[in-house]
Amino acid sequence: MDNSSNFDEISEPSYQPSPSSLDQNDQSTVETPVYSTMSGDSFMFGRTYSETSAFSDPIDDNSYSSEPSPSHWPVTKSGAQNQAMFGRLEMKQQKQVVDDKLDDQESVDLELETMKERFSKLLLGEDMSGSGKGVCTAVTISNAITNLYATVFGQNLRLEPLKPEKKSMWKREMDCLLSVCDYIVEFIPKSQNLRDGTALEVMESRPRSDIYINLPALTKLDAMLIEVLDSFQDREFWYAEQGSMSSNSTRSGSFRRVVIQRKEEKWWVPVPCVPHDGLSEKSRKHLRHKRDCAYQIHKAAMAINSSILTEMEIPHSYMASLPKSGRASLGDTIYRYLCTADGFSPDHLLDCLNLASEHEALELADRVEASMYTWRRKACLSHSKSSWDMVKDLMSDIDRTDKNHVLAERAETLLFCLKQRYPELSQTSLDTCKIQYNRDVGQATLESYSRVLEGLAFNIVAWIEDVLFVDNSVRTQDQ
Repeated sequence: MDNSSNFDEISEPSYQPSPSSLDQNDQSTVETPVYSTMSGDSFMFGRTYSETSAFSDPIDDNSYSSEPSPSHWPVTKSGAQNQAMFGRLEMKQQKQVVDDKLDDQESVDLELETMKERFSKLLLGEDMSGSGKGVCTAVTISNAITNLYATVFGQNLRLEPLKPEKKSMWKREMDCLLSVCDYIVEFIPKSQNLRDGTALEVMESRPRSDIYINLPALTKLDAMLIEVLDSFQDREFWYAEQGSMSSNSTRSGSFRRVVIQRKEEKWWVPVPCVPHDGLSEKSRKHLRHKRDCAYQIHKAAMAINSSILTEMEIPHSYMASLPKSGRASLGDTIYRYLCTADGFSPDHLLDCLNLASEHEALELADRVEASMYTWRRKACLSHSKSSWDMVKDLMSDIDRTDKNHVLAERAETLLFCLKQRYPELSQTSLDTCKIQYNRDVGQATLESYSRVLEGLAFNIVAWIEDVLFVDNSVRTQDQ
């Protein structure tokens, strides 16, 4: 009877909730903005608070019944608490969406301001004074590509994928810098037939021949190099900074000294480490395959760069600085060897010179290149006469003219072998002068793009060689 009376009392429409439940609902409603960013701990606290209040009110002990509750029952305190928590969760999600949109907008605005700044510097020719004393557009684009490469790959000294933000920056800004080549065009004839059958020859535009051939190849090489780096996502080797003795580096610490001896001039390069029993055959095969791919990419980029540099005009300042005789530039020893009647071997000459460093090789390359153009200039000057005078000179001084031509050809062969023996050789004085005084925007873009890809491919080959060297050292010692 008591229970039924209590049930009738509770089920009356005029029933008013207890003050404790009213205060709790009011409090949860008012404090909703405060808990809009609630964490997992807040959910735990809300659940505990609801259970405690359910047992603290004596009326709830008699409110349970086996009969289904009518639809007009008032909402219990736990249901109101859940609704409040769901409301706070929804507001939290909405606020998170708004914050994400604001962050995305701020990042877009920041990138836009950065692009505006770089585009302004490009137009100003790197002269912030605005006085018009900046460098030409070709040199500006060349410097921009070089600086972008240094920004993206300058700190990347390991066989690992590029960070997503670095990769996005490289693709986005290279697309902007390369877009100028879309407007460097040439006109070619094309046949067009009218409706009446009349054939007309019209001119249509297409990218200039050097850009049309080389730019797609360079973009393909670029994508292949990024793919090579991405292939080292899961690797069996790791890196230890020089001087660090972490738990990973101590297992192959004895081999760090060997690699440091190989790269003592590059002390900042991280040292690769491998497991104590060496790499697996699968990992070793993968490294060799990627090394061969990077080496072929290096050869292709170097060939494109050499062809672009060859097509560039030789500045007048370089021709004016040439010595009067090639013998004075090369020295008596090399000159006498070049003058041998037969049996000239550039490889044998380089072996006899016994170059000790890349600095000596670069100095020899500058001298050989200067002597080559000196002899070519003499050969051209000997023919810059009238036809009759040229015939007389060719008849009387044919040995001297052929000698200049032969010496120039042999100097060019020697320079080619020198660059093959030292593929990491820096640019010669002539190459630097061509890049500095070049005014062709298309050639500047292709040259700088191929140069940075050549450098990246060479670095990847060197990094793979270091890992294979350490692996070979570990396996050899174990045997």
